[in-house]
Amino acid sequence: MNKNDSDVENFLRSHGIDYILHIHPAVFTCDEAKKICKDIPGLPCKNLFLQDREGKRFFLVILPAEKKLDFAKFAKLMEANKVVFGDNKMLQEKLKVEPGSVSLFGILNDQQKEVELCIDQEVYQADIVSFHPNINTATIELAKEMFHKFLKSLDRNFKILEL
Repeated sequence: MNKNDSDVENFLRSHGIDYILHIHPAVFTCDEAKKICKDIPGLPCKNLFLQDREGKRFFLVILPAEKKLDFAKFAKLMEANKVVFGDNKMLQEKLKVEPGSVSLFGILNDQQKEVELCIDQEVYQADIVSFHPNINTATIELAKEMFHKFLKSLDRNFKILEL
């Protein structure tokens, strides 16, 4: 395990958040995760790092792996101009993760709180969710109560949206 994922586990433990860690081969896409992580319970999620056209606002969007994001609808909900995928340089600068390892837990690296956290309602209401611990060779499984406890422990605003 690398520094980032042990930092995630340390954060979870220090905040009394119970989790289950699953180690697996690297996955880079939702299709790969569907095959490799098929035995991990709960709602598989995808995590998108987005920015507005001007590169002034950044978003970490968490939604079910099978759901496609309507970029125009999301931009309207967030009162932003056109929203696009954030570039790799900004991803590294803001969340300190590599492409293919974007995760809810990347928000822990956003010390300046520059990235707006947006969570799909279906993810928020799921009984069990799972996310990479900032590397794509492991998955952390969280029960709903622990997921909500994690969100509250962030000491930052987040939005629950119907995406």
